[in-house]
Amino acid sequence: MGENGLREILEALRDGRLDVEGALRRLSSFPVRDLGHTQLDTQRELRCGGPEVVYGAGKTPEQVLEISVALLEHHDRLLVTRIAPEAAELVRRRIPRAVHDARARALYVEPEAGIEQEGLVLVVCAGTSDLPVADEAALTARLMGARVERLQDVGVAGIHRLLAHTERLREARALVVVAGMEGALPSVVGGLVSAPVIAVPTSVGYGASFGGIAALLAMLNSCAAGIAVVNIDNGFGAGVMAARINAGARSPIPEGSR
Repeated sequence: MGENGLREILEALRDGRLDVEGALRRLSSFPVRDLGHTQLDTQRELRCGGPEVVYGAGKTPEQVLEISVALLEHHDRLLVTRIAPEAAELVRRRIPRAVHDARARALYVEPEAGIEQEGLVLVVCAGTSDLPVADEAALTARLMGARVERLQDVGVAGIHRLLAHTERLREARALVVVAGMEGALPSVVGGLVSAPVIAVPTSVGYGASFGGIAALLAMLNSCAAGIAVVNIDNGFGAGVMAARINAGARSPIPEGSR
């Protein structure tokens, strides 16, 4: 439940359209709803601007379904990351408007009124093998209200593919740059733009990539300024950070705050 939901309850109570008992029922699971196996944070949208996101890995299909149904009773959207196909199938049978993005390993429900998108988050992907992580980042940022565009297969092995889009890179409020192997792409992008770059190392690569550790260390040691690094394969974390930067850039800093 976000600020608008709380305001609706309070205004209905004030205007007599809702009695005290009705208001108590609607607030009974605020700020936590106990499902037994899970304590749902129903106040997160009010605090952080978006509802709790479900990490699907390690949960049974039945748990994912119960959590998803409960979250949609409090919020207008849903995102489950790293969801197993059998869990996604179960949720979609119960919630027909849920969409399973198999490549992103995510399931989501959009608000019925749609999502008002603003600004620009550009998700830049080094190679086709990195697309699942890039997809997760792009989906997350879009569900959080960012306008998202994509550049795909523009890794440093063919740097001309990236440089052809230099102007487009510079239009973004925030960039998510996804790369495996040697993880050099975020450094290159960081040297071309003034907006923040969120670097995402992936586990793509041969033996000495050590499951993404080589890319992670390369990104952490970047000589380009303005780069932040998330965990290996963490497209979700990068998407959240980019969306928040994008939203924060919508209005200038007041004179007295500088």
